[in-house]
Amino acid sequence: MLNGSVSRRKALKLGAAAAVLPLVHIRTAGAAGKVSIAIWNHWIEDANNVLRMQIAQFSDKTKIEVQADFIDPTSSNQLILIEAAEALAKAGHDIYSFPTWEVQNHIEDLEPVDDLMARLTPKVGPANPVSEFMGKSKGHWFAVPSSTGGQLKGIEGRITILKEAAGLNVLEMFPAKADPMPGADSWTWDALLKAAEACDKAGKPFGIGLGTSSDSIDFAGCLFAAFGAELVNAKGDITVKTDAVRQVMEYAQRLVKVLPKNAVAYDDTSNNRALISGQSALIFNPPSPWMAAKRDAPAVSADIWHFPSPSGPKGRYVAYLPYFLGIWNFAKNKPAAKDLIEHLSQREQVEARCIASGGYDIPPFLSMSDFKIWENAEPPKGTLFNYPIRPEHKAIPHIAALPAPPQIAVQIYNQGVMPTMMAKLYSGSSINEVLAWSQDKLEGFMRG
Repeated sequence: MLNGSVSRRKALKLGAAAAVLPLVHIRTAGAAGKVSIAIWNHWIEDANNVLRMQIAQFSDKTKIEVQADFIDPTSSNQLILIEAAEALAKAGHDIYSFPTWEVQNHIEDLEPVDDLMARLTPKVGPANPVSEFMGKSKGHWFAVPSSTGGQLKGIEGRITILKEAAGLNVLEMFPAKADPMPGADSWTWDALLKAAEACDKAGKPFGIGLGTSSDSIDFAGCLFAAFGAELVNAKGDITVKTDAVRQVMEYAQRLVKVLPKNAVAYDDTSNNRALISGQSALIFNPPSPWMAAKRDAPAVSADIWHFPSPSGPKGRYVAYLPYFLGIWNFAKNKPAAKDLIEHLSQREQVEARCIASGGYDIPPFLSMSDFKIWENAEPPKGTLFNYPIRPEHKAIPHIAALPAPPQIAVQIYNQGVMPTMMAKLYSGSSINEVLAWSQDKLEGFMRG
């Protein structure tokens, strides 16, 4: 595995457990065959219910019996552990739901799906570059990008705090309409730094973490990309000691001074709590805090606006974490598995699941950024309009460590090298010391 290993004993135990998981019969439709699917258990139950309905529709139409197992990814990392067990045992579901990096962990265990992507692409358009980077190997597709679970990590900001403390009117900068965005060109990393300094002075620092959890890593990845700062290039060469990396370190040296005092200890709940409580003016996150506030504190949700990351010398990058549906090469019914994935990937099916998720799920296909759910979401009306990447944002979906080869990129990501570099600056290390540390760290990845 790219991001660690599971012992054979543990995998076999998990395999035995997976074999008796309570598969949910979506529909027994006749004798036209069977197919099984392991699915990411969405934290929004309505999204799961719509997916169940779509699987039932497929079963009714094809007369294929479908069994579905919704697996909670947060419960001891079950989704990844069971995935590893099935790969080792060469037995399990026909279709498996793979989180961001996991397709690359199992290239040798997966059925190529070039034929399926060739049928889908004329209908739904190309996938975004992060999905392609993660779903392909040596020019071939090994899993189909899925909207269920896919998320962008742009910005959620408190409207009143940003306006009062930093003079930013985000409603005017990024309005809920598909006209040229007035703030697209002026919203730069320099502008963010100025606003961060003002909000820190007002006692409302930006809730940006420097820990090694996903939100901190994704934020740092977009910052590095905006400056053209690659730690390892596409050829696999270490590129730490470059002008671009030094430039982003010089910027980070200023930014970390105005981040929360506990920024190094941040996890993926810290920023959510800070935004909802009003302790922070801005975070980088999908809209889950807004959704929680909409349920529990409507007045707070009405004060949250979503907009993209700032732009830098090399462009505007927004963190995107994809999910995939892959077919094991030991699957018992590969044709039915491909047909089911194709059914679930059609625009009308993707939009229905997106609506059910309240707009949280981001489709991997570039043609699907115009669903009305984002325009109509409230309060305030249109708050999610700029959550998906739109052409007027002039933005590129990105994942930290891209474009390094996947076997190196996953280690850079999972070990949080980029935010750790910033955390070392926060703790008083010099830029030269940080660069030397990261060089040594990356060389260790190469040796390992």
